[in-house]
Amino acid sequence: MQVGVFAKTFAGSEPAGVLAAVRDAGFAVTQFNLACAGLPSMPDAAPEETIRTIDAAAKTTGICLVALSGTYNMAHPDSRVRNDGLRRLAVVIETAAKLSIPLVTLCTGTRNAEDQWAHHPDNVDPSAWADMAREMEKALHLAEHHGVDLGIEPEQANIVTSAADAMRLIAEMGSKRLRIVLDPANLFEQANPEAARIIVAAAVERTAAHVSLAHAKDRFADGRFATAGQGVVDFADFIARLKATGFDGPLVTHGLSAEEAPGVARFLKGLV
Repeated sequence: MQVGVFAKTFAGSEPAGVLAAVRDAGFAVTQFNLACAGLPSMPDAAPEETIRTIDAAAKTTGICLVALSGTYNMAHPDSRVRNDGLRRLAVVIETAAKLSIPLVTLCTGTRNAEDQWAHHPDNVDPSAWADMAREMEKALHLAEHHGVDLGIEPEQANIVTSAADAMRLIAEMGSKRLRIVLDPANLFEQANPEAARIIVAAAVERTAAHVSLAHAKDRFADGRFATAGQGVVDFADFIARLKATGFDGPLVTHGLSAEEAPGVARFLKGLV
């Protein structure tokens, strides 16, 4: 299991500097974001020169790019917004293929038109799932063409809120290219350590063999997000259960400051 971090944890828009910071903080891999190369996260285009610069920086620093962010609101109530997001996702998927990045991470979306990470009561309406599923079918067509996997993350504010939802979507799509990003802190909102452990354990068991990337974010008991190791998530148990399923992929932390990064790297490497 390789320990990594979101590249956006570190300031900068030059890949060499950002990836050097990832390395110097003690990480071996990263989930990259095109904003770290001076582009929008979801750009209209990715110039070949930029792609070469990212590739050179990864090789120079020895940091492996294990995922690329491709998040847009796949359940936005305005189809024009969804269409624009899909157009930009195509750019991200093609870029991932050129950089040999195996996974593009997605956001299954929300009916909240202002914030793709914010809950909306209409998320439970069947039309929201249907819109997201149609979007996912189109995204998977792009992914299959380029040989890249797509990662969905159960997230309380989004359409796919649970491990069960993620498995339902995988079954509906029928594509081996659709994978799961499992973040224990996104599987619940408020919980004590024992309740959190039970929820996370059940999710790991439910998604076994479908997880390509694990995230390491934490929550306090009152629901606020926390740096890994500071909240109610039992990371030793989470990691042990992932290993028991045969998972040996990247464990990538986020939701922390650059100053906290070296300490979190030591904490997670001590567990894996």
